[in-house]
Amino acid sequence: MARKNFMITEHFSYNEMTRSAWAETRRVDNTPDELQLAALENLCRTVLEPLRRQFGPITINSAFRSPRVNEGVHGMGNSRHLYGEAADIRFPDLETGRAYFRFLKRLPDIDQLLFEYRRDGACWIHVSTRLDPHENRHQVFPNYRV
Repeated sequence: MARKNFMITEHFSYNEMTRSAWAETRRVDNTPDELQLAALENLCRTVLEPLRRQFGPITINSAFRSPRVNEGVHGMGNSRHLYGEAADIRFPDLETGRAYFRFLKRLPDIDQLLFEYRRDGACWIHVSTRLDPHENRHQVFPNYRV
């Protein structure tokens, strides 16, 4: 499936924020609408760019998910990924992950910040921010098992 590519913000591209291996292998459309794209831009500008400025390049594992993609990857039914308001961030080691988490925890416009892990040892950070900052819940969970 051909994708247009452009930079949403200085360091984050449309492809990076909409990429889904699950969708690509199944040829499922994962295109955000205008409001979802505006939410992705807000997420990049208010959360991901500050993180990148602090730590250098970061790896986004998942950001926007269409309903079909979200269902296919067993995402939560009310996931902020569906709205373009969330990203899952990988990190090279636990120490770096914890440093990312501490930094993100201090940002003012966080809706939800989860240091997620699975029983098999895999871990990542889930971070979201609402397009309307007044709706942010400021939920922080330093150990969230999925």
